[in-house]
Amino acid sequence: METLSGSDLINLIRSVFPAFPGDKQLGILVDVPVDIDKDNGAWKLRRKMAEDWYNAVKYNASAAGLDQIKLLAYTDVGSNNADLPEEAYIIREKLPISAELLSEEGDKISFDRIFKEFQLFLAPTEYSTTAPLKMAAKKFGFRAATMPGFSSEMIPALRIDYNEVFRRVEILKQKLDPAEWAEVIFVIDSHREFKMFFDLRFRTAHLSPGRFPDAGVAGNLPSGETYIVPYEGEKGEKTGTAGTLPVQVGDGILLFTVKENRAVEVASCDPGQESTALEEERDHLKREPAYGNMAELGFGVLGDFGLRPIDEILLDEKLGFHIAFGRSDHFNGIVGPKDFSSPKEVIHLDRIYIPATQPLVHVKSVVLGYENNRTEEILRDGEYLIF
Repeated sequence: METLSGSDLINLIRSVFPAFPGDKQLGILVDVPVDIDKDNGAWKLRRKMAEDWYNAVKYNASAAGLDQIKLLAYTDVGSNNADLPEEAYIIREKLPISAELLSEEGDKISFDRIFKEFQLFLAPTEYSTTAPLKMAAKKFGFRAATMPGFSSEMIPALRIDYNEVFRRVEILKQKLDPAEWAEVIFVIDSHREFKMFFDLRFRTAHLSPGRFPDAGVAGNLPSGETYIVPYEGEKGEKTGTAGTLPVQVGDGILLFTVKENRAVEVASCDPGQESTALEEERDHLKREPAYGNMAELGFGVLGDFGLRPIDEILLDEKLGFHIAFGRSDHFNGIVGPKDFSSPKEVIHLDRIYIPATQPLVHVKSVVLGYENNRTEEILRDGEYLIF
């Protein structure tokens, strides 16, 4: 299993977090399962990796320009991007196998105190902390690299040329910021076309370039995307986001009907064909209407660096074009935990449109629209036209 040495980690910390005079403590943040039966091999390996990282650098914090590096653990929250619990534990030596044993292996500390006392975080967790850490970073001013689902297979993505990554995501931001709309054309079975129109008014794009040079910022690592939240109607004008969004789930294709930025219905691509996936998606939209929110239009660039999907969204979404359902407030949208029925129902789910993840759905074109009827095609047949 490929791993990072102590020197690799120190170099990574200094690369990801350019030094600030006030940097004193870094926390390696992990979630521990409440229910052992819901644990899995990848999660166990990730916790072991976090423990190994901590042991490799805990006595060498000064090399990273820090006073201390701590291992912090908390009870898992059960879903991606749900709010964090009120408290965590500073682990003394080793992580327990379940959350009920955290008090035996660590010292309790509130997250408010953690956020006040720690300036930097690496968060290799099972359930994504991106949304809650983004919100907390704005309030407390820390910097955080969120690494949900991180595995040794992602280590090559930490070694690519992030200067070139930054150049590309910056170009995408320059294209997206002034754009008023985007039209995406999907093709199924080589001839069946479906269109989605995304209203991009009142919005600017966000960079995820793999470096965090500004205070109060949290984002994914590995990184390599530019993303924008479609307009959600909060300014009194109706949002124009609408169309039919095809999504491959398993071996079948589902068609989501989108109106005013919300998926409101879902059907099979083949009329009359029912499936478990279709039933589950119908139930999810009915049970949690906020799940249907079009939360993100994302443009990953790492596929051009020879990286391939590993069935973990943290990396896979950075490989190419993607669209997310659900929570958007952590990206300066308006849909957040308050819009879901409970904390465990909060979700931000990316649908990734590259051949390796959705081979039956082809992205034929992405066109951006600007003032004065100017348009620009930025992506054709899955390939960027602007780099």
